[in-house]
Amino acid sequence: MMRSTDRFRGVVRSLLIYYGVPMRAARLQRFYSEFIAPGSLCFDIGAHVGSRVRAWRALGARVVAVEPQVDFLLVLRALYGRDDGVTILSTAVGAQEGKANLLVSDRTPTVTTLSQEWAQEVRRDPSFKQVRWRTGDAVQVTTLQALIEDYGVPAFVKIDVEGYEAEVLRGLEIAVTCLSFEYLPAARAVALECVQRLNSLGNYTYNWSVGESHRLARRDWCSADEICRFIENVGLQAGSGDIYARSDADDCSLPVHW
Repeated sequence: MMRSTDRFRGVVRSLLIYYGVPMRAARLQRFYSEFIAPGSLCFDIGAHVGSRVRAWRALGARVVAVEPQVDFLLVLRALYGRDDGVTILSTAVGAQEGKANLLVSDRTPTVTTLSQEWAQEVRRDPSFKQVRWRTGDAVQVTTLQALIEDYGVPAFVKIDVEGYEAEVLRGLEIAVTCLSFEYLPAARAVALECVQRLNSLGNYTYNWSVGESHRLARRDWCSADEICRFIENVGLQAGSGDIYARSDADDCSLPVHW
């Protein structure tokens, strides 16, 4: 009973955070509008309650929303299940296809993860002090490359999978135009590994956005070496954010809002 109550509160909290903040949807649309055109294909890896799905659909994109947590699948299907422009997949994404057990945080489901190592590392972060995980059911795992084979090459991929980002990129075999992945100072090795993996696939330049600001930190894009220095030097108190990468082979312009 306590677990189900915690889970219900966690889902409601996520809905309030991502749908209850005034102007949040408008900021997201503005942020993504300069590189998502009507008809663009976008992958939302770790779709959660679908805030990106909402923004991208408002811009006319086609969306593949990937989410392994059952409660959030129900939310996604309730909100977007009748939208022909949204494909909702009940799976996780990793380096290879198969099955894996989620580490579930009922009170804070946004930090549910497939990475035991990440869950141990982030305990150094004060904001994770009260977080507890339990072993959940096994979930299906696919790869980014398999998604590309099924749905096409995306214009943008958002990866937010709580420490499993590098595993997701190991399952990618081609350079995609633009993507983002989360960074967290307490587990910076994951983000550094993501950069290394992307550089093995193609030539990328980088930028970053702090927290949920939806603003890029730099007017210009930087090299792999520069983004690695940022990741290595960001303080534990700085909080999380997202690294943005764009392939030099494509004309992909992410927004710079000040």
